[in-house]
Amino acid sequence: MDVSVIIVSYNTAALLEGCLNSLRASKGVAKEIFVVDNCSADQSAQLVADHFPEATLIVNDTNKGFGAANNQALKRCSGRYIVFLNPDTQIKPDTLQKAVEFMDAHQEIGLAGAKILNPDGTLQDSVSYCYPGERYASGETAHLPGKIACVLGAFMIARRDLMITVGGFDEDFFLYGEDQDLAWRIRETGFEIGYIAEAEVFHWSGQSEINTPETSVFEKKLKAEYLFYRKHYQPRTIARIRRAQRIKALYRLLTLALSYPFARNRKAHAYKAHCYRFVLEMTRSPETGRS
Repeated sequence: MDVSVIIVSYNTAALLEGCLNSLRASKGVAKEIFVVDNCSADQSAQLVADHFPEATLIVNDTNKGFGAANNQALKRCSGRYIVFLNPDTQIKPDTLQKAVEFMDAHQEIGLAGAKILNPDGTLQDSVSYCYPGERYASGETAHLPGKIACVLGAFMIARRDLMITVGGFDEDFFLYGEDQDLAWRIRETGFEIGYIAEAEVFHWSGQSEINTPETSVFEKKLKAEYLFYRKHYQPRTIARIRRAQRIKALYRLLTLALSYPFARNRKAHAYKAHCYRFVLEMTRSPETGRS
C-alpha cells in the first residue's frame, strides 16, 4: 500500500462527497481511505456508508477533536505514507502520485504540504517559515533542520513510520495548532518539512467552523497558540510574547474606543474590541492559556 488517506469529518457533508469523489478519481498509487466522523449532525457518516464503500468509516459519538480523530485512524493505516486530508478539499487525479514521487525522491523530508489553491484557482498561502511567536524566541528553533516551519494541515503527507515514532498528533490540541506542533516534533527527529509544488489541492477554507461565532474561533486559536508556546518555548520567551501582546492589545483598545463614534461597521468594531479584551485576559499571568 502506497498511501493511507485520513479524512476527519465534522458537519461537512456538502463538501465531503466532492472530496471523496476526487480521491476515487485519483490514479497512479495504491491507496486506502479512512473517514473519521466526529459526531456530525449532517449525515456525513451516512453519506460515506451509503456511497463510498471503499472507505473505512469510523464514527465517534462525541467530537474528539481533529488530532485525536486522526490518531484513531493512524493506528489502522498500512500505507508507506499517510495523507491527512481535510473534507473541504478536492485533489487532482495525479496529486497523490506526485506527492508519493516527491517523498520517495527526498528522503530528508518527513512531512510535506501540497500546493493549495482557492476554488477559483488562485494560490492559497500554505507554507510558513516561522512559528507563532518565533520572533521573540532566544534560539529555541536553531536546532530544527530545514527552512520550512510548517505547512497548512488541509493536505499533509508524512512517512507512516515517522508518524508512529512521534506518536501522531498531540491530542491536547483540539482543532488549531496541531499541524504546527507536529511539524516541530518531526523536525526534532532530524527530518525536514517539504513543499510539493507539483501536487495541487483545491481548498474551501474553514467549513467545519462556518457556524461557529468569529469570537469563539479567535479564542480557540489564541488558546492553541499559547499551548504551542508552553510546549516549545522557554518561560522568558513566553513572557516576552505576553508583554508584546498586552501592549498591542491595550493600544488597540484605546484607539478603538476613540474611533467608536466614527465607526461605519459597528459589528466589526465590536469583534475587534472583543478579541483584544480576550488577549488581555489570556496574558494576565504566566499561567496563560491554561483555562
